[in-house]
Amino acid sequence: MKKNNQKKYKLGLALSGGGAKGFAHIGVFQLLEECNLIPEIISGTSAGALAGVLFADGYSSEEIKNIFTGRDFSEFAQWQIPKSGLFDSKRFQNFLKEHLRAKYFEDLKIPLVVVATDLDKGKSHEFRSGPLVDPIVASCSIPIIFSPVEIDGSHYVDGGLFRNFPVSTIREECERVIGVNVSPLIPQKYKQTIWGIAERSYHYMFRANTLEDRILCDILIETEEVGGYKTFDLENVDHIACIGYDAAIHALDKLVEEQNMVTLVNAVAARKERLKKKD
Repeated sequence: MKKNNQKKYKLGLALSGGGAKGFAHIGVFQLLEECNLIPEIISGTSAGALAGVLFADGYSSEEIKNIFTGRDFSEFAQWQIPKSGLFDSKRFQNFLKEHLRAKYFEDLKIPLVVVATDLDKGKSHEFRSGPLVDPIVASCSIPIIFSPVEIDGSHYVDGGLFRNFPVSTIREECERVIGVNVSPLIPQKYKQTIWGIAERSYHYMFRANTLEDRILCDILIETEEVGGYKTFDLENVDHIACIGYDAAIHALDKLVEEQNMVTLVNAVAARKERLKKKD
């Protein structure tokens, strides 16, 4: 018989939104694989939902990286006469239908929680069951830039409006939560254009609602180095993934100290050896 205070999952993984900066999640996946630290549940918002669903669907970090390498933004979105959004997301829907092996949440190898925003009711919404594609698209649909996604009569947009870093989503279910925040806001120049101002404004909004979730993590993985990449940068997938990998090694040093994890020590040593060979 389970004790009342025993959590359902030993390890949860929370993945923030952040556009192309979300490729850093791939690097975190790589280190988790090397250490055999596979999460028992994943929560994701926007880019975190996209990376999370592929990992939960059984793709390796290398396979996920290959899926996005060499692609162009036009493969995921099509310009439309502005009505409810500048871009139509049908191409993104087709991309997911082509690559996802699972069609429903229940078919995933790892349980997944996708966070989106119910635009009609003005609140955050969690998807945990049913068809996969529309909730993922909704969670990634930045308002104005992309059209809202209608699901069961309600309109949904980017989950980052209320919960860009969904640690609280799974906190009570997990003994330990690793959180990956790829949306640090660093001082930098931005273009005085509609696009530049909109992107900067969303970053302020997303950062503001991550503060509480950051302190809920047992292990927090984040780095300011990803802050210099644009929301739709698809030209630096490998580099951004490497940043995520290095940030994960630094953050997971705590687990080495607490649990004497030989696999993680070996992963760090192997990483250093590869860097020496490159030099």
